[in-house]
Amino acid sequence: MQLVQQILFISLVGFAVFLFWRKVKEIRANINLGQDENLSDHKSERWRNVMLLALGQKKMFRYPLVGIMHFVIYAGFIIINIEILEIILDGILGTHRLFANLLGGFYTFVIDFFEVLALGVLLACVIFLVRRNILKLRRFISHELDGWPRTDANLILITEIILMSLFLTMNSADRALQLQGNPHYADHGSYIFSGWLAQSLQHLKPATLIAIERACWWLHITGIFAFLNYVPYSKHFHILLAFPNTYYKRIIPKGEMRNMKNVEQEVQYMFKPELAPANGAEQTQNKMSFGAKDIFDLKWKNLLDAYTCTECGRCTAACPANITGKLLSPRKIMMDTRDRMHEVRNNIKANGSFKDDGKTLVHNYITVEELRACTSCNACVEECPVSINPLDIIFSLRRALIMEESNAPAEWNAMFSNVENNFAPWKFSPDERDKWAQEME
Repeated sequence: MQLVQQILFISLVGFAVFLFWRKVKEIRANINLGQDENLSDHKSERWRNVMLLALGQKKMFRYPLVGIMHFVIYAGFIIINIEILEIILDGILGTHRLFANLLGGFYTFVIDFFEVLALGVLLACVIFLVRRNILKLRRFISHELDGWPRTDANLILITEIILMSLFLTMNSADRALQLQGNPHYADHGSYIFSGWLAQSLQHLKPATLIAIERACWWLHITGIFAFLNYVPYSKHFHILLAFPNTYYKRIIPKGEMRNMKNVEQEVQYMFKPELAPANGAEQTQNKMSFGAKDIFDLKWKNLLDAYTCTECGRCTAACPANITGKLLSPRKIMMDTRDRMHEVRNNIKANGSFKDDGKTLVHNYITVEELRACTSCNACVEECPVSINPLDIIFSLRRALIMEESNAPAEWNAMFSNVENNFAPWKFSPDERDKWAQEME
C-alpha cells in the first residue's frame, strides 16, 4: 500500500511539473513575439530594484496597512512553501516529517513560525475578500474587471484560505495522534496553534485522526500543485514575474522618450541628402514602421509588463485622465495587451504560424479615444508596485496612429506643423520670438 502511494505521488509531481513547464514555455514564446531590446546595463542598480521592489515590496508600503497585509501573504507564500519540500520528500521516500529528527527541537520552532504565517495569510485573505466584495473599493469595481478578472482574484484568495486551513488541520490531527502515542506519529512537541486545536480532537479514534491527517496531507499538496498550474493562467503569475520585470526595468529618467531610429535616419537624410540611398533600395528592402500597431511591434519588455500586471488598479486610480471621467485606464491597456497575446498564440497553434486575422492591438482592443486621453504624466508608472510601464505602450501605439495613419486631432496637427516649421509649438517664426520683449520696452 505504501509503495502504491509513493508511485501515485511521484506521478503527481512529475505531471504537475510537466504541465507548469509547458505553460511557462508558451508564455516565454509570447513575450518573445515582441521586438528585441537590450536591457543588460546598470547591473548593480537592477539588482537593487529586485531587492527593494520585488523582494522588499517597497512601493506597497506607501499604504502601510495594506502593505503589511500584502507582505504577510507574500512572505507566507514564499516561506511556507519551504514546508512543501518536506512533504515532497516524505511522499517520494514514504517517510513522515523527515526533517523532524534532523532539526531536533528547532523543528517545532520552524513549524510554529509556519503556523503564525499561515494564520496571518488566512486573515489577510479574508480582509482582502471583504475589501473587494463587501466594501467594494472603487478600483475593484471597474467594468474592465467584470467576468473572469474579478472571479480570478476571488478564486486565488479563497484557494489560499483553503490551503492554509488544510495545513493547520493537518498539523492538528498530527499533534492529536502524537498525544495519543501513535507509533507512526512521534512526539515532536506542541505546535503554537495546531497544538491548541489538537486538544479538541483527542477524543476521536486513531483511525479517524489518521484519515483526517492523510486527507489534509493529500489535499494540501495536490492543491499546491493545482495552484502551481493555475497561476500561469492567472494575473497572479506576477508572483514569479515581478522579479525579472523589476530587474529589466528601463533605467532612464521618467518621461524620457526614446527616439525612433527610422525617424532620426529620415531627418538626417533631409539635412544631408548625400547620405540617402541612391535609388531608395534600402527603403524598398526594409519596410519602415513607426510606432506600434500590434504586439509584434512592441518591445519584449512591454509584453513582459503585460504578463506581470497584477490588475491591482493603482495605476488607474492615480491616472488624472481616468479620475476626470475619460475612457483611459492604464490597467486596461495592460490587460488588453495580454489578451491580444493570448489570441495571437491561439492563432499560431491553429495555423502553425501567425495568420493575419485582420485585427490589431490598436483599434480592435485599445481605442483611439483611450490613447488620446493620456497626458503623459507618468502617474501610472510611478504607482505600479512592480515597475510596469503602461505609458511606453501608449506612446508606441499613439506614434503609429500619428505617423502611419495621420490620425490626430486638428489641434495636434497644428502644433506638429508649428514645431516642424518654427521649431516651437507656437505660430511665430524664430526671428519674431523675442518681439514681445521689444514691445515691452
